Amino acid sequence: MAIGPGGKATPAGASFLRAVNRPARSAILSDMNDREFALDVVRKLQGAGYTALWAGGCVRDELLGLKPQDYDVATSARPEQLRPLFKHRNEIGAHFGVVQVIGPKGDDREWLTVEVATFRSDGAYIDGRRPESVMFSSPELDAQRRDFTINGMFFDPLKGELIDFVGGRADLSAKVLRAIGDAAARFAEDKLRIVRAARMATRFDLAIDPATHAAARRMAPEIRVVSAERIAEELRKLLVHPNRARGAALLRELGLAEAIFPELGGDEWARGAKAVEALAKPQAASFPLALAALLHPLHPHKAFGAVNAAMRLKLSNAETERVAFLVGMQTALLPAESMRASKLKPLLVHPGIGELLALHRALAVATGVSAAHVEFCETVIRDTPPEVLDPPPVLTGADLIAMGLKPGPAFKPVLDAVREAQLEGRAATKEQALALTRELLRET
Repeated sequence: MAIGPGGKATPAGASFLRAVNRPARSAILSDMNDREFALDVVRKLQGAGYTALWAGGCVRDELLGLKPQDYDVATSARPEQLRPLFKHRNEIGAHFGVVQVIGPKGDDREWLTVEVATFRSDGAYIDGRRPESVMFSSPELDAQRRDFTINGMFFDPLKGELIDFVGGRADLSAKVLRAIGDAAARFAEDKLRIVRAARMATRFDLAIDPATHAAARRMAPEIRVVSAERIAEELRKLLVHPNRARGAALLRELGLAEAIFPELGGDEWARGAKAVEALAKPQAASFPLALAALLHPLHPHKAFGAVNAAMRLKLSNAETERVAFLVGMQTALLPAESMRASKLKPLLVHPGIGELLALHRALAVATGVSAAHVEFCETVIRDTPPEVLDPPPVLTGADLIAMGLKPGPAFKPVLDAVREAQLEGRAATKEQALALTRELLRET
């Protein structure tokens, strides 16, 4: 824990406070990183007489010794009062008191941004996502509208002071995920918070507070009112995490599995979750790979189930195609050692082969069978030059035209047959390919 009782630094947190209080590198703004820019935003707001604090997830991550993905600032300044202080900004969310302040390019050469939000209380939520209205308020009331206690803390980086109205520090120490105030009310405000509870507990290995757990499970069917894109984004974060097996278990435990993946019955979910658990750790799996592991029981008796699930979640075309490839080919490499080269080689050069082998290995581990076929394929890939696995076609359509053939449907079977022979070493040269073509044409 970086901050001790009363917001004072513990020995373990001393370096944290030294870091946030070090002078900003104002001489060369382009050398700033996101942390320094967030500190600079707070310094500028406080210098103008406003209250300004780091808020939410960045405070949680700092306390855990993690690098925040981004920094949010909560302030007493209203959107119109930010204009003279920050020349470059995006005011798309100004109606809700949120302005994106844009800084210089950072260490990664991307523009630095900090979301600055006015302390507020929210009115009624009419669409299960956004408040009907907002009222600018105080830090304490602002904390009460947030989702979980571990996300409801503030930190003053200039004073090195933690401001915690909701008990987030104690819950973080106890490794508990607890909704702020009434859990059912928090989930009713934004139903996506039910999935977020599973993700947060997964990411930080937290036990879910019983009242929060009960409310989430009771309200889980209501997740269907949330847009598919928002649900998918939470699943992306949950399933790529090394602790993804816990995440899959929580989806089932909270009743979210049935609502999000109705294709998977109880036994099928158990098999899918076991495959997710068997994916190599501690490496993070890609989202399509993890999702394919979860959905793999839908093949072959529910051949289109995985694709339907991906389309319902409105995944990108690339994600959907990869999930379909992985689920559809989950048994394709089992006979690898006896497969014809013309069947094996195209699979071994497929862009998704690495993930396909990872899925095959996971399924082998999950079912307790040998992964020798995976090791065989990995050896072939490692020891075979790319030009042997995937040589340029020895015969093309132009060659067929040069032979006097007219382009048409007959081209494909001839080219496919010659390509098959090439991969098997029976038509390695142009002469052999032409001879085979003439033979095929005589047979048709």
